[in-house]
Amino acid sequence: MSNLRLTKADVKLYLVNIMKTDPKTIFSSRLRQARTMQALSLRGLAEALQGRVSHNALAKYENGEMMPGTDVLGHLADALKQPPDYFFRAFTLNLKEVKFRKRASFGLKEEKAISEQSREFFERYHEIEELLGETRKFEGKLDIEPLRTREEAEVAAKALRIRWELGFDPLPNIVELLENKGIKVYEVKVQGDGFDGFSAETEIGPVVVLGQHLNNNLLRKRMTTVHELAHIILPLAEDLSEKEEESIAARFAGAFLLPKDAFIAEFGKLRKSISMAELVELKINFGASIWAIMMRAQQLGLITEAVFMRFCQFANGWRSEKREPGDDKYRGNESHSRFKQLVQRAVAEDQISLSKGAALLHQSLGDLKVDMQRLFM
Repeated sequence: MSNLRLTKADVKLYLVNIMKTDPKTIFSSRLRQARTMQALSLRGLAEALQGRVSHNALAKYENGEMMPGTDVLGHLADALKQPPDYFFRAFTLNLKEVKFRKRASFGLKEEKAISEQSREFFERYHEIEELLGETRKFEGKLDIEPLRTREEAEVAAKALRIRWELGFDPLPNIVELLENKGIKVYEVKVQGDGFDGFSAETEIGPVVVLGQHLNNNLLRKRMTTVHELAHIILPLAEDLSEKEEESIAARFAGAFLLPKDAFIAEFGKLRKSISMAELVELKINFGASIWAIMMRAQQLGLITEAVFMRFCQFANGWRSEKREPGDDKYRGNESHSRFKQLVQRAVAEDQISLSKGAALLHQSLGDLKVDMQRLFM
């Protein structure tokens, strides 16, 4: 959002909030959150405001020592790309038990920005769910003994497919599956590819956050999504190291995407060699990378260690190129639009105004009007 300006309704809401309660605590926390989401320091925000608000005044706002006037509020909303009412919404959830998947080069400032962007998105998501009475309940972790080994993760993947009544065929859309099972998903825009995803617990259930760059490689996105699902769904022994937890999650992801019996039926038993054409067909069918397919074959004893090592030597260059044979032939869909659909429904049924819908979607009023006109045609 950009070029936000206060309307009379915004000013009225601002004044009502001041009269109704002391908004300093909420405002100061929201201001800090908005600044963190933009990865700005106080001085950086002051520079973005082009001298309209001093660094000292911003510090006092964040410390709850004073409140801005309506003109300053408008400048802050514009600079921080938030609707004015955002600064007076009470916090409704927190991210807990966060499990980040990122490279060492991905800094703490960027991590905090993603966390706060995600937290704010899930608050908006929960708000529209509550309004429409469309909250989806998560069933909880698998009711099994805490896992300690990768072999137990194999069994757990099969148990989850049975519990969710998925059968053992390839899964067309993992993101949509999680949404249908009460796990909210958010795709966040980040610079570069240093961040893949994280899972967390909240007051409204578990959530998964994915880097938008994964849309450039849907097979990697599918594997990352299921890896985060593992952290949510699996009960793990408390004394495991982080490395052991990641190993179990990786085995679960492979077993969930490439279920044992179905995979063996397609791949075959005790293969001494396999053609690239076969691997590409398996890739298209299961929605998994060739690397994942060959690793799965090695795990299940369908190829020898020597065959797997020869494959690794042959395919080692794929990692640096971030491409594999057959990438252009996979036509899967890993999108999710439930949040947007709920907001559009609420607008269409006059349960919220167009301006409220635009604020929830972080979309301009004009763009939402165009979208709604298309929906009505």
